[in-house]
Amino acid sequence: MANFIDWSDELSVGIEEIDEQHKVLLNLINQMHVAIHNRHGSEAVQSTLSELIEYTRIHFAVEESLMRILNYSGYAEHQVQHQELLEHVLDLQKKVASGKTAICFELMHFLKTWLTRHILEEDMMYSGFFLAAGAQPKLAKQSWAKKLWANMFD
Repeated sequence: MANFIDWSDELSVGIEEIDEQHKVLLNLINQMHVAIHNRHGSEAVQSTLSELIEYTRIHFAVEESLMRILNYSGYAEHQVQHQELLEHVLDLQKKVASGKTAICFELMHFLKTWLTRHILEEDMMYSGFFLAAGAQPKLAKQSWAKKLWANMFD
């Protein structure tokens, strides 16, 4: 079965660590699609959805930490978008768990559309700023990135 969503260079923000995290998010969406398509049951889908939500929180924390460290002017707006997505997905997760809504391809379409649109529109806005601020494609080798990782959860 083909992937529900494929990585392409068009989705690259040019910063390796962020791109790798985006790929993990795409992979989790693909795993959920396979579970739905192959009728693995609601527990399998809900488990993958929970993993997607937790990884999304980590990814958002990384992006937001970089924005704060680099004094990105769009930080507050980007953070609001992250919070709104998490709230929406958590609401969908509750509905699915309570049986109020079926796990379906509508959820998948929402996730695919949101993720690709967010990367292509919003994340590309900070990409240029990060790169201009000294970020290189190999994020982990940058001194400001080392500072981020050291202070990530302070």
